[in-house]
Amino acid sequence: MNDYLKHLAQEAALGRMGRREFLGRAAALGVTALGANTLLSTAVKAAGAQKGGTIKVGLQGGSTTDSLDPALATNQVAQSVIRLWGEPLVELSDDGGIEGKVAESYEASADAKTWTFKIRSGITFSNGQPVTAADVVATMDRHSGEDTKSGALGIMRSIVSVKADGDSVVIELDNPNADLPFLMTDYHLIIQPGGGKDDPAAAIGTGPYVLKDVDMGVRFVAEKNPNYWGDLGNADTIEYVVINDNTARVAALQAGQVDMIDRVPPRTAKLVARAPNISVHSTAGPGHYVFIMHCDTDPFANNDVRLALKYGIDRQDMVDKILNGFGSVGNDTPINASYPLFTQLEQREYDPDKAKFHMEKSGYDGPILLRTSDNSFPGAPDAAALFQQTCATAGIDLEIKREPNDGYWSEVWNAQPFCTSYWGGRPTQDQMFTTAYLSSADWNDTRFNSAQFDELLIAARGELDTAKRTQMYADMSTMVHNDGGLICPMFNDFVDATSDRIEGWVEGTKGYALMNGYAPHKMWVKA
Repeated sequence: MNDYLKHLAQEAALGRMGRREFLGRAAALGVTALGANTLLSTAVKAAGAQKGGTIKVGLQGGSTTDSLDPALATNQVAQSVIRLWGEPLVELSDDGGIEGKVAESYEASADAKTWTFKIRSGITFSNGQPVTAADVVATMDRHSGEDTKSGALGIMRSIVSVKADGDSVVIELDNPNADLPFLMTDYHLIIQPGGGKDDPAAAIGTGPYVLKDVDMGVRFVAEKNPNYWGDLGNADTIEYVVINDNTARVAALQAGQVDMIDRVPPRTAKLVARAPNISVHSTAGPGHYVFIMHCDTDPFANNDVRLALKYGIDRQDMVDKILNGFGSVGNDTPINASYPLFTQLEQREYDPDKAKFHMEKSGYDGPILLRTSDNSFPGAPDAAALFQQTCATAGIDLEIKREPNDGYWSEVWNAQPFCTSYWGGRPTQDQMFTTAYLSSADWNDTRFNSAQFDELLIAARGELDTAKRTQMYADMSTMVHNDGGLICPMFNDFVDATSDRIEGWVEGTKGYALMNGYAPHKMWVKA
């Protein structure tokens, strides 16, 4: 059967069989979608993907206040631009494992406290400068300082030292952590010359492209990096256009102004999929649309206020009306079934009586201000309006303030005490909790502060008994569920769309939207 499948993949790669027909035949033979797509991708590479041309991408979430400094990246646009020019030590593979980037291999000590990453031989930055272990050490140091604003600070605080050892980098941890390679995939930890200390926004890295034109929050143009070491990048030029308006972004794809878009609005996704020459791709994952409260700011410093709001939201109604079937119900924890050590907690349901009880118990009877914007997640203002209606049934006065899209991630998120937001999730529980719920994390956007949670998180990193570790993560989710400032009504599918001008999409890729941000690198313009 393997030879037969390879034959079918070759036929599809050469254009003698449609992609959908190939996937259908593979499924009939018991092959998973991811396995079939991987086989097809391999066959395409063997046949020779079309090189050259320009791929244009319409993205949502960009702002004029964004930065090219990886440490400050806060949204999908910033992450996508970083993917063009830079790489971390290692990255997620299509199946959710780890593959080498700047590091060609890695190994751990028996106790998982010491990790050694071997730098890829002969690799250079886009300016031709050789990549050294010293560059990696300097990069880690820049993200570790107490005065850093890096989104990876929560990860770096568990690292005792980073040292160069010939062509390798040795990382010493304060406690064992079997998940360290997954943490090193964080998109903030892009390896830069001298760690980026002289010019962090220079956009010099080891990625397949070099930025040629930058209009922050508007447009980015990149051309092939002549010094790139790998095999990514079929198009000569990739252009990103920031189109924050959902209707305009879809219209740009339909009009042929762009070749792919992210965040297809769920309410129109099925309609878009029926349009000629367009394919919609929906991938379940760890991404979640949320309402975040600062646990250290009144009135949210009172857990009864937080519980009142958690009981005052109708999750299923929101999934039905905002996601239109492209997602699932959340449960006030950032962890769902996409994580390998997931445990289902008792589902919190909409209960206006309990919401009213907790609000009265808190002693607070004033209005509550919720800030929102389309830039936080597609349909966020509508979701806020639904929340306002269900809260009103419980006697809770929820006021909505619609903020400008531009500047939302710098002026509202992680700054204002109650707002709509979005998390793409992370590959492991440890990385998600470390990035956003560890008390000392710079991106602890709910200001959740629990010594018990912190201790359990650290202990779980070194626990090799899978059953015990699973229970520890379940206990941490319960703490966030009961005491945290997160209201998580829904986990969104990643819904992207591509035109038939390009091909090479791989269904089932793990990670973020647009094939973990690599769709423009891996797809190609049809001949």
